[in-house]
Amino acid sequence: MRLHTKLALFTTISTLTVLIVFVVLLPQIMQEVAFSNTNQALLQQKQKVLQQINVTGIDYYLEGDSTYGSYSMLKDEYISLEHVDATALTDTLITEQRLVDRDTINYRILMHSFRSGDQAYLLEIGKKTASISADARALQQTALYILLPLALVILLIQIVYNRYLLKPLGYIIRSRLLKASFPFNRQADKLKSSTYDFLYLDESISQLMQQINYAFEKEREFTSNASHELMTPISILQSKIENLAEDESLSDDQYKKLESITHIIRRLKKIVNALLLISRVDNNQFDNQDVLVINEMVEQVVEELQHRIAQKDIVLDIRLSRITLKNINRDLLFQLFYNIINNAIKFNKTGGSINITDRQLSGSAYAVLIEDSGTGIDEQLLKEVFYRFKKGATRAEGYGLGLSIVDAIARHEGLLLDVQSQKNKGSCFTVTFQEKHL
Repeated sequence: MRLHTKLALFTTISTLTVLIVFVVLLPQIMQEVAFSNTNQALLQQKQKVLQQINVTGIDYYLEGDSTYGSYSMLKDEYISLEHVDATALTDTLITEQRLVDRDTINYRILMHSFRSGDQAYLLEIGKKTASISADARALQQTALYILLPLALVILLIQIVYNRYLLKPLGYIIRSRLLKASFPFNRQADKLKSSTYDFLYLDESISQLMQQINYAFEKEREFTSNASHELMTPISILQSKIENLAEDESLSDDQYKKLESITHIIRRLKKIVNALLLISRVDNNQFDNQDVLVINEMVEQVVEELQHRIAQKDIVLDIRLSRITLKNINRDLLFQLFYNIINNAIKFNKTGGSINITDRQLSGSAYAVLIEDSGTGIDEQLLKEVFYRFKKGATRAEGYGLGLSIVDAIARHEGLLLDVQSQKNKGSCFTVTFQEKHL
């Protein structure tokens, strides 16, 4: 679920929770308010009755009888006045039931006792509480009818507003992270936002990318310079060793030692050349404007490796379509397939097999698959197979740079690399070409 949707849901749910609690408590609140207003009205009515008694006398109500009672037509309100024997005067507000015409009704009652002459009287003024509760329930239902559509409106507003608010975050992710390719040489457009946090995030990511670029440039510069500086003394040393080996006065033991040194020097030259190639690829010293036919190129690679295939008696099956690729560097692509197929031979078993096939993928992509029946790669090493100088225990024969070159070329040409492998069952390398190559 997206962030703006989560924010909208959270805001709406929290708002709804508060509103629902308010609606649930509304009858009680209304009752408290209604009782307060009713109490105030009863007190005002009491004052009016007492004033009327002072003006007209209490006989105006009693008219010779000892009690007086008056009810409204719907029994909502009543007033009563009667003699009492109590000596203590009371003045209180209570909620009690009264029997009116065989109906038991709850009333909010003001009870006030007073003396007139030598006689004590009790005045009661009541208001039916059912009408108060009915008003509260009606208000609660009305509030619910209003709040439900109001909640939907709030949800829609929150979704639209959060989408608008978080739009810069989506731009940062797309432009700075998803579409950015390493090294980060292309500067994305400046973020336009009035939100300080997004501007700060964008600036922080840009600074981090610059730091990564700087560190990468320093490493690349060091690798390039070191490789160049190493090639000259290695070549001189190799030349001197070869000249020394031509001396016929050398003993067999001395000759074998010189051969061992020569083997080490050749190994050093291969490593340095591999590092130089990676450095040149990383430095974008190759263009990618060539056009080639994929099956022809792979057959050329296989032809160069034919002697090694024959040595191991490997069964090779090539089933490639005649696909023309463009916007690619021929030499680098040749080196990429050379390294992958060479590994498939090197780490294969005698009498094993190598299958080279292709397939058309969805989205105008095209993939070439090189599958071997070799030793496979340990699962824990599979994620690091393209790291420099990373070798598995069963791959001690290599220098640990062949697949690093493959990875550097793939990044340079915009190819996708994937490797699947099972121990003792073999590996499958997939090279995927994008729409721009077809």
